[in-house]
Amino acid sequence: MNYLPNILFAILLIAGVGYFAKNVKKLIRNIKLGKDVDVSDNNSERWKNMINIALGQSKMVKRPIAGLLHIVVYIGFVIINIEVLEIVFDGLFGTHRLFAFMGGFYNVLIGSFEILAFLVLVAVIIFWFRRNVVKIQRFWKPEMKDWPKNDGNIILYFEMVLMTLFLVMNAADLQLQTMPGAPENNPYIAAGSYPISQFISPLFEGMTYGSLVIVERTAWWLHIMGILIFLNYLYYSKHLHILLAFPNTFYGSVKPKGQFNNVEAVTKEVMMMMDPNADPFAAPAEGEMDEDPEKFGASDVQDLSWVSLLNAYTCTECGRCTSECPANQTGKKLSPRKVMMDTRDRLEEVGKNIDKNNGEFKEDGKQLLNDYITPEELWACTSCNACTEACPVSIDPLSIILEMRRYLVMEQSAAPMELNNMMTNIENNGAPWPYNQMDRLNWKDE
Repeated sequence: MNYLPNILFAILLIAGVGYFAKNVKKLIRNIKLGKDVDVSDNNSERWKNMINIALGQSKMVKRPIAGLLHIVVYIGFVIINIEVLEIVFDGLFGTHRLFAFMGGFYNVLIGSFEILAFLVLVAVIIFWFRRNVVKIQRFWKPEMKDWPKNDGNIILYFEMVLMTLFLVMNAADLQLQTMPGAPENNPYIAAGSYPISQFISPLFEGMTYGSLVIVERTAWWLHIMGILIFLNYLYYSKHLHILLAFPNTFYGSVKPKGQFNNVEAVTKEVMMMMDPNADPFAAPAEGEMDEDPEKFGASDVQDLSWVSLLNAYTCTECGRCTSECPANQTGKKLSPRKVMMDTRDRLEEVGKNIDKNNGEFKEDGKQLLNDYITPEELWACTSCNACTEACPVSIDPLSIILEMRRYLVMEQSAAPMELNNMMTNIENNGAPWPYNQMDRLNWKDE
């Protein structure tokens, strides 16, 4: 029976990590539904972007208050969870504060963890206040209702509870370490430094040894269970960016802002038309025959690149892109954040379809275009790249918008009338204006 807690802990750990691994496998499968794209260029710049943006949070601090608070939560939550290693070893082997042998260094670690836990708690409360009381506009856009709204608050509550449990666990532990009349085999040896929980510890004065052990053990179990639940909740939450920000910033575009990708088959055709020595009727030489793309542009998530699908899963739903979007600011229907959220939701729907049909996607009569994102939203985009520049984790909503517009133009001839007129003029007159090429310089005689 002495080993029962260790066995239960091992079962809990295996179940939690196993379910997380299952979701990671599904996540990778869904991202790989996208088209292949070459991201082998500029490796040094990619590493630099990942270090500066994902690790260094360089784009977060462009909005100083939110940025600094986010850095506190990010650093605090990551470093505090180093203690999870000790909890895992203690849970598996039945020890208590296994790393206490490190002496003074251990005291510094625990003290640092406590200060960070308190700062995280304060930052999270401020985040909750900004979101729910101040009601910052970008958190109250039309797409931020129902689950997206609740998800943001659930994460904040999670973090509040986990930090509180951590401090309560330490406070009870401290009381047990210094408790007079403790059993001779008291496992709660004097170890660690408790700059924050020392102020909570007096609340437990007067409690019996057994009652204090129950408080400490309850907080310990709830803390590790909460971490495992949080880990598995990530897949269903916008906080998946905790894991994906690193690959997303690495694989993000390193091309100059505004440089569009061209369809190779179309580019070759245009180049041939511009070559005065080319014979348009000549048969292509052996090995030069290129197949046209199966589809121009994108109407569904499978038509997008896997990098765009990674972008969708990485979206933090912070709304910086939408708040910077000039189309959105002027009342247009476009919200870059919604584009990313819709792409992720459709990708999840496709993934569930595949799961339901034994690994094969069966046509469901839906697609990203029209069912999730409307042409009105797509054509409202000015292609200014403000959304991409504002994103703290290098997400590129414009790449999705352009691929879907390409589909509308090249597959459905469904461009707005003004654009159709311009393209007709270019085709007929070699310029966007409705003047014959022979008459284009007539203005100089007027």
